[in-house]
Amino acid sequence: MRLLCLSNGHGEDTIAVRVLHALQQEGFSQIDALPIVGEGHAYTKLNIPVIGAVKAMPSGGFIYMDSRQLARDIQGGLVQLTWAQIKAVQAWARQGDGFILAVGDIVPLLFAWLSGAPFAFVATAKSEYYLRDETGWLPRKSWWDDRLERSTNCIFQPWERWLMRRPQCRAVFPRDRITADILKRFDVPAFDLGNPMMDGLEWHPEGEINQSSLTIALIPGSRPPEAYHNWEIMLQSLDRLREQLEKPLQFLASIAAGLDSERLHQLLVSYRWQKSGENTYTIGFSEKQVTLELSPRFAECLHRSQVAIAMAGTATEQFIGLGKPAIIIPGNGPQFTPAFAEAQTRLLGASVTLVEQPTQVAKAMQSLLNDPDRLQTIAENGHRRMGDPGAAHRIATCLLKEMNLSRS
Repeated sequence: MRLLCLSNGHGEDTIAVRVLHALQQEGFSQIDALPIVGEGHAYTKLNIPVIGAVKAMPSGGFIYMDSRQLARDIQGGLVQLTWAQIKAVQAWARQGDGFILAVGDIVPLLFAWLSGAPFAFVATAKSEYYLRDETGWLPRKSWWDDRLERSTNCIFQPWERWLMRRPQCRAVFPRDRITADILKRFDVPAFDLGNPMMDGLEWHPEGEINQSSLTIALIPGSRPPEAYHNWEIMLQSLDRLREQLEKPLQFLASIAAGLDSERLHQLLVSYRWQKSGENTYTIGFSEKQVTLELSPRFAECLHRSQVAIAMAGTATEQFIGLGKPAIIIPGNGPQFTPAFAEAQTRLLGASVTLVEQPTQVAKAMQSLLNDPDRLQTIAENGHRRMGDPGAAHRIATCLLKEMNLSRS
């Protein structure tokens, strides 16, 4: 049997690749991919062929955050690209003996259904935690949103659940247990196998970790130019942190491969940071000196840090999944807008603290670090909401079973 993987975003590509790599480790190799958003570099790195037309759109896939982004994408050929991709998926399915893995939201789910082939769905975009936690419904700022979502009693809209209940759909893999449980009430074939976001984050220290200083992760996101704007907002928060926190401070900046280190350097210099090594900076004097390290080693940055200042989606969730707290600041988008940040507080619960301005970070962090009971709650909350590592292999094992059943 052949497998075609559909995904619609950089984060979704990353999750998909983890599952596909697990399939390859099980000896399954007949894999193709179609990234609906972007050019699919994650697939080519794994030597997985990309079928159909691909194109990087102006929005980077964040059309849900801002209607202006959708208009730009339409001008950039979104409609023609989408039609060409649907035709490519259907042509692939007509060759027979095919199974589709859709990763993301309703877009790849709809593509999979239109193909006519059996499919499975990794539902990365939605969680019941946006609506409720284990104690009940969460309050919403918008009366309309609150009534609409409660009326359907599920984060997935009726048309999404209809697609997931089609006989073609053999398995749905939600991102957490609470979502899987709700979907099962609607007769969706949901499996609670964990969240692949927490895979691939292993890190083994080569020496002892300095416990005397407070290590803070800076997570500005991965997409330029937004990441540079987020970086400057974060730098604005650090001066007051230096003044108010008594412990020695060390900052680890999680810098994505696609960001320009020279531009980050220039912003650091403009905020009085001095270069002290290849990727390290200092500020201040004598006992109040503070260090900052630009680190491309994402997993190391997450594990070494005790708390994060974050303005990102997936990376923030991964940090939370390690049982650690994050302070988030709204940006100008297109991704990390005030609306996105507010939604992230519902998704991640007690593990994130939302502040409106960078000057408020120091007070929020001081309050957080002085409350051990709250830190314990955060540790338990993060593990519960993001799950244990190994989800990609568990999903791959289930997929192989479903593909064999589809063939028979």
